[in-house]
Amino acid sequence: MNKNELVTRISEKSGMTKKDVESVLNGFMNEVTDALGSGEKVQLIGFGTFETRKRSSRNGRNPQTGDTITIPESTIPAFKAGSRLKDAVK
Repeated sequence: MNKNELVTRISEKSGMTKKDVESVLNGFMNEVTDALGSGEKVQLIGFGTFETRKRSSRNGRNPQTGDTITIPESTIPAFKAGSRLKDAVK
């Protein structure tokens, strides 16, 4: 499912216009992005938690040359599914 399909489904189930649903969805994504960017965690009980994690530096290989390179430490976004979401997928 892509964003347009999600907006359509939510619109049909909620009775809201597609434009309003898209505005709410964009607002949600922007707030999660801003929170993660400032190091905060976003927790939606039962659904899951959006957070950032540190990935330590490591050695890798350049696939074109085969040379060993050092990949620097980085911060990545992560999602941990909540219990209701896990149960729904089973």
